[in-house]
Parts: sequence; C-alpha cells; structure tokens
Amino acid sequence: MTGPADDSSNSPLKAWVRALEMTAPIVRNPAVTLPIVIDALAQKFADAPALLSEAQVLTYRQLAESCHRYARWTLAQGIVAGDVVCLMMANGSDYLATWLGITRTGGIVALINTQLVGDSLVHAVSVVAPKHVIVGAEFAPAFAAVRHRLAPHIQCWAHGAGAHGLPRMDAALAGLPGEALAETQCPLPSITDRALYIYTSGTTGLPKAAIVSHYRVMQWSHWFAGLLDTRPADRMYNCLPMYHSVGGVVAVGATLVNGGSVFLRQGFSARRFWEDIVTNDCTLFQYIGELCRFLYHSAPQPRPMQHRIRLCSGNGLRGDIWEPFQERFRIPRILEFYAATEANFSLYNCEGKPGAIGRIPSFLAHRFPVALVRFDVIAGQPVRNAAGFCERCATDEVGEAISRIYANRVDAGGRFEGYTDPSASELKVLRNVFVEGDAWFRSGDLMRKDGAGFFYFVDRAGDTFRWKGENVSTSEVAEIISACPGIVEAIVYGVAVPATEGRAGMAALVCSAAFDLGAFERQLAEGLPDYARPVFLRLLSDMAVTATFKPKKQDLVRDGYDPAATSDAIYFHDRSRQSFVQMDGALFERIQSGQLRL
Repeated sequence: MTGPADDSSNSPLKAWVRALEMTAPIVRNPAVTLPIVIDALAQKFADAPALLSEAQVLTYRQLAESCHRYARWTLAQGIVAGDVVCLMMANGSDYLATWLGITRTGGIVALINTQLVGDSLVHAVSVVAPKHVIVGAEFAPAFAAVRHRLAPHIQCWAHGAGAHGLPRMDAALAGLPGEALAETQCPLPSITDRALYIYTSGTTGLPKAAIVSHYRVMQWSHWFAGLLDTRPADRMYNCLPMYHSVGGVVAVGATLVNGGSVFLRQGFSARRFWEDIVTNDCTLFQYIGELCRFLYHSAPQPRPMQHRIRLCSGNGLRGDIWEPFQERFRIPRILEFYAATEANFSLYNCEGKPGAIGRIPSFLAHRFPVALVRFDVIAGQPVRNAAGFCERCATDEVGEAISRIYANRVDAGGRFEGYTDPSASELKVLRNVFVEGDAWFRSGDLMRKDGAGFFYFVDRAGDTFRWKGENVSTSEVAEIISACPGIVEAIVYGVAVPATEGRAGMAALVCSAAFDLGAFERQLAEGLPDYARPVFLRLLSDMAVTATFKPKKQDLVRDGYDPAATSDAIYFHDRSRQSFVQMDGALFERIQSGQLRL
C-alpha cells in the first residue's frame, strides 16, 4: 500500500472534477449496474482482496462468483423483476453478495435494520410485501417471534447454522455454479429500475421504505470514489451497519469501484477501533459523528498514532469536536457531507472547514438547486408571504433546506424517487415554492448558510431526532409506548445531553394505577430497538395542551430531565442495572458533567 496522496490531488476543485468524471458515463450506459461493474472488476483485479473480515478474505473473483450464485438462486426461486426479498443480516461479505446477486436479476432487496423487534420488525417486512426473507442465524429468534404475524406465503430462509427450523440459505447456494449469467438467461436491469429499499424514519410515523434505483447505487459509489480519490492501494475500514446507505453502499462501493478493499467489522468498538485500523493497514474510514465523539473521549491507546489513515469521510461531525478529534488522531483530511437516503441532493465539505456540512460550488449550482426557506417552528411549515410563495433565508438565517425536483431527470441532482408509499412521498414535496407549479424536496432539516456558501446543520424539523446514529420517529415510539398497560397518554421527544451527539429519547407519560415501571421497561426491550428506547421518563399528572389541544412539547423539551425544573418524577434508564431509577440532583449532575456516559 502507498502513503497519503500528494497535496495537488487533495484540492477541492480536483475532488469535484474527479466525482463528475466518474459519474458522467452512468447515464450513457443504462445497462451497466453495480453487479455488472463487479464482474468487470473481477476480470481486472482477480485475486486482489475485495472484502475482509476477521473470519474471511474474499477476492474480487470470489466476490463475483458469490454474486453469481445468489443470482442463480434467485432465478431458481422464480423471483422475477420487481419481486422483493428482505435481507436481515449482520455486516459481512455475504451481505453485499446477496443483494448484488438478487438485484442482477431485477429483484429488489429491502435492507432490514437488524435491531428491529416486535411491531417495528413486522411493519418493516410487511410494508414492502416480500416474496422471500433471508435472516442471519443470530437474528432468527427475533424473526421467529413475529413470523405468525406476517403473510403466510412469505418464504423464509436462514443464513447460518442454528436451531431456527428454517431452510439454510448457505446450503442452497453450495451446489450452484459461480459463472456469470448470460443475458439470454436473464435480461439486464436498467439503471432506472429499483434495486434497494432502505428504511428511514422520516419526520413522522413508522419507518418508510425509500426507493433506491440502480442509478443511485451507481451514482453514490462513483461520486464518492471521485471525492475520496480511492485507488487499488486503499483499504476502507467500515464498522457502520450495512443496512444503511452509507455503510452498505457508499463506504463499500466507493472503494471497490476503483479496486481497493474493505475491512468489515460487525459493529463499532472504541476499544478495538485503532487496533483494527493498524492491524489491517487501513487508509480510509467511514464515520458518523457519534463514532468520532466516542473515539475522542476514549482512553489513550498506544497504537493510534501508528496508523496510515489519509482521509476519513462521514456525516455528523460537529464543530466542537472536529479539530480536537483531527489533531489527537493525526488525520490528514476529513470529508464531511450531508445526505439522506431519500433526498434528491447532497452537500460536500471538500475544503475540510470545521463544523460545515458542505457547500455547492458556483459551477454546479445549476445542477444542484438547493435553497433555505424561512420556517415557522410552531406551525412546522415553511413561511409563505402575501403572494403565497416561500421566502429565501438571508445569510446565516436558519431555515429548512429544500431542493428542486425535476420529474423527468435521471442524472445527478433533482430526481426524487420517494418511498414505496406514494402518500408518504407526497408529504416530502413542497409545491408552488417560488413560482407557480414548481416542486421542491423537503429535507426536514434546519440549516444556515454563511457568506462563503457553507451550510451548517442546526436541527431536525418535525418529530424526529437522531440518537446513536439512527433517526428516531417520536410518533412511532409513542405509539408503541401507548400500548403498554397503564399508559393513558404518551409524548416522546429528544433532549440534548452534554458531550453526546444527537438527542436522547425522553417520554412524558400520564399513567393509571395499573402502570408498573418494571413491566414497562421489559415491554420496551421487547418492542423497540435499543436506540429508540427512552433514556428518560417524566411522569405527569395530566398533559398540558394548547388551545388546539396539542401537547405543549416545547415546554417539555425546555425542561429536559432536570429534576429541579419540575415537581414531576423523572426517571433515568440505568444501563448497568437495566432498569429506570429516579432522578435526583446528584444523578443529574453526574450526567451533566459527563461522569455518567450514555
């Protein structure tokens, strides 16, 4: 492997040019999708490593052969173009090979969050109406618990050994040849066809399945390959979940399309992070802001300074931690970006300006029309003037980020593919914004833009907050909480906690005499993934409402979890005890000072 790139290749302008050059051929070659690219890479790089883990090294040739077996399995099952297969597996080479193989035949793969249980899992599977579900053996118990609530025609498979009573996916693949399918066996899908469903909480309701076409998979992979200037000597460290667009497509695709390799870790560990980086000779890593903060606050280790990281890329690295993190770990370059799975635009901070989420160069403004519009936080909607149109924000004024939608455009920028639910898609569209008849995508994010054109994230609009790298829908959590015995009313919101990224979940509850705190905690564990469970509770005698009978959520958010701010009982979920304990002044101060880490 080689060392860091020379300074000339690191210029922001060259990064943009590389990204444009790498993505330009996509529209001109509509039959070239990522599975086809992997075949070409196998011819070029053959026995060079593509995917690595503690248990396995998969070469480019072996990755392509594995993809071909999954494609043949798909045909053998009678899966035709447009049919859906749900995938619920841990990070690994089989994860990538599975969806590449299935999508080669025209199938659509829904990437299921492996932390989902109960109602959330049932919804995620049911909303995409799959023909098959593939579940990693370690997740079979969670899936078995809800199997009776799913459509009986769904064929379920387990990947790996275990007492799960399901047919073995890996066994079904064993006898299949690894040669590529001929086009006469199966037509090639087009870049406009659907490839993946990736789930996002959005701003309200249960998780929504965002549509991701083959074009977007190609665009994400090649665009980031250009921005990161990936090369065969690079090795990406990826511990982000592969059911997300960044961990499952961007980090992997951007490295592979230029011949590099990816080390896959099943989850983040601050203790072993730098050991992995050094041992596996990684030159790149993908982050989310929480990961960087955890690393920065971790105990000093002897090996971090020995790494050969030349660049890290991700989103959510806040300004207060950026420079201390970069200095402590000697990271030459940080590429921060802003993106959302369903969004029709992204922002990139190629200049490495601390705290900024990106900008749009003047020469690309026509291709990526993004605006900030004045926003009414009480109404939850952009402000309209006397003529009925939205108003652009002034410099450094906070507003909602929106992006112009071009319905008939396939190339970069402007195309909104939406969700599987058309009504949910329509809620993300803002119409008659600046002129009669125009349409813009609503990001749901509040930002500001400085005089130099850099954007800065401020907060989420609406009812979603981010915690532990996941978007949490307050209405989804409230719905599940409300089903617990003894809950009369429930409202869920996020609260800021010092020295943490995002917002921790808090629930304000009105309870009857039937409410039992221990039973409530157990039901949360059964019905919600860890990141969505409230960290704090506030028990109310009644729910204060506005004149229009809406809960006064802003008052609750303002009070937070400070026991001195209210006479209501406040509880904290103590992970060491796996139970809720009542908050007092001493416990509050331990959390505020960072002595008790969340």
